[in-house]
Amino acid sequence: MPLSGRTAIVTGASSGIGLATSRLFARSGARVHGLARRREVMEEGIGEELLSSGAFAPHAVDVSDREAVDALVAEVAGQGSIDVIVCAAGVNLPQRSFEQLTPDAWDQLIAINLSGAFYIVRAALPALRASRGDVITIASVSGSWPDVSGPAYQASKAGMIAFTRAVGFEEHQNGVRCCVVNPGIVDTPILDNRPSPPPPEVREASLKPEDLAAACLFAATLPVRATVSELTMVPSAIQALGKTNIASPPPTA
Repeated sequence: MPLSGRTAIVTGASSGIGLATSRLFARSGARVHGLARRREVMEEGIGEELLSSGAFAPHAVDVSDREAVDALVAEVAGQGSIDVIVCAAGVNLPQRSFEQLTPDAWDQLIAINLSGAFYIVRAALPALRASRGDVITIASVSGSWPDVSGPAYQASKAGMIAFTRAVGFEEHQNGVRCCVVNPGIVDTPILDNRPSPPPPEVREASLKPEDLAAACLFAATLPVRATVSELTMVPSAIQALGKTNIASPPPTA
């Protein structure tokens, strides 16, 4: 039980990477507070065993709502320590190309994919300093190399990379470790929002949410003398480091 006695907050906990990380952390001994807009979907995904045991507590919170995030973090901090933050909330839209992108769509993606991480890390910083805790953010290889995910999504992930690096640079002296995880294509529901969802054979070869959950657990359980500040993970069969095109014909934007 490598996370025994530790408290984690995981955003985007209703599906995909956030749900898989919540499940793995809870089974590794942590008390996990999951944040997502859909409480009932979180409860269904995490399962009755972890709910009834108290290992997982679902909270219907939109990470782009700063006041709601502040209130939730204060509530959790009031119950004890906050040892790990995992920022896994993220969205994308079918109308993602630059010519299709509207100001409202841009604001929505930045608010959820980037500002939400700022809100929760900012609110939890005193508790993280006290516990010498970990901040783990889920960005993307698209934050470094252009692909078909669209300018708003790529900007949000590039911002997440820079944000995590900067917080880690400033806060290491206070004992807070920061790690940004940059996955390639992951088989999650967000792929359904592509203009042309990938075919079954591509999804089968893609990373799985459990792969990213394992990376988050690795980062959070290293000895305190060591920090993985950045971790890039791509599927072996269809991507190479620094490239985001799949081996079969890539989806069109």
